[in-house]
Amino acid sequence: MALKAAAKPRKQASQARSRATVDALVEATARILIGEGYDKASTNRIAEVAGVSVGSLYQYFPGKEALVVAVAERHNRAIMDIVGSVFDDIQSLAIQDAVRRLAAVAVQAHRIDPDLHRVLAEQIPRVGALKDIDMAISDAHAIFRNYLENRREELCVSDVPRAAFVCATAIEALAHNAVLYRPDILSDDLAEALIDDIARLVTRFLGVG
Repeated sequence: MALKAAAKPRKQASQARSRATVDALVEATARILIGEGYDKASTNRIAEVAGVSVGSLYQYFPGKEALVVAVAERHNRAIMDIVGSVFDDIQSLAIQDAVRRLAAVAVQAHRIDPDLHRVLAEQIPRVGALKDIDMAISDAHAIFRNYLENRREELCVSDVPRAAFVCATAIEALAHNAVLYRPDILSDDLAEALIDDIARLVTRFLGVG
């Protein structure tokens, strides 16, 4: 219970000046996480980088855990804005085209501030902020499962829900692990090749490639 309370903001910013202060604090937290690491992200250090007083920080956040959660939520919103837009697009596409579109959007989403993504992959479990991200991923899996269910006759798999789980997890895991271990293949020169690799793997598993 104490961790949940520590991970929530004290109050929501309603006025422009207040929102600017909160934005500065969240941005400062992100910069420190990337450049200095979680252990160096003290409230004093965050306030210093944000250019506000520690007292102002504590008006909005009970501690650095809540600020790390705010960073994670902002980053996740940016990712889901991209990922969420693709599901309407794929409904009318052939399976090969839909899979490649999903692979492309996964790679595109993981190219958003990959340094921050890498840090959050390590820090989110420490502050208990996985719930919303897990729910978003679960929703995405369900939409893809429904897409495959509607094309069951075209697939060479017997268990469509299991196949959907394998495919969606593989797409997410490959893009995510590229951030962690092979950021070079997310570059402009190599990202298309990674998308091709992911799409080929998934379509062959489904028996349509």
